Amino acid sequence: MRTAFFAFLTALLLPAMAFALPAVGETAPAFTIRDIDGKVIKSQDLVGKTVVLEWNNPSCPFVHKQYDTNTMQKLQADATKNGTIWITVNSGSPGKVGSVDAKEAHDYIEKSNMASTHYVLDPDGTLGRLYGAKTTPHMFVIDKAGKIAYMGAIDDDTSANPASTAKADNYVRDALLALDAGKPLKVSATQSYGCGIKYAE
Repeated sequence: MRTAFFAFLTALLLPAMAFALPAVGETAPAFTIRDIDGKVIKSQDLVGKTVVLEWNNPSCPFVHKQYDTNTMQKLQADATKNGTIWITVNSGSPGKVGSVDAKEAHDYIEKSNMASTHYVLDPDGTLGRLYGAKTTPHMFVIDKAGKIAYMGAIDDDTSANPASTAKADNYVRDALLALDAGKPLKVSATQSYGCGIKYAE
């Protein structure tokens, strides 16, 4: 009877363990994804490099706040120049606000002068759910050891006002500078803000 009970309990716990959300200081969830140019990206191949995951929705005013002021693009350019791999992810479900196809994504990249390394479509929400991404933008910084160094909001100003980016404390920039200098992060986790991701049901 006891054996049967523990087997039942294990069966209940396994799904929860399989979908445990990432935590700062722990190994980032492993993934194999394909960007809009068809390039396969495996997280195991990125160990040794700093990685940024940025959840994106071209229609979101909080995303516009960052892109219309060139704040996100400058951050992407500075990071990738230093060898960081920057992956922009769209987990919007097809037909819902914010979702794009590969052509629309390419047009958006060109129009916005995006400087990320990859743009990934995640229409079934697999990658987004794996990381517990809730909003656009939602940011994750993974260190060279493959562990979560920072997760949460891009900055400390939760308004959609583009002018606010000038005075905001950009958590992602601070995290990347600290990692580059080999120093501990002052802030490693915050509550993300923005538009809720429209996942597939």
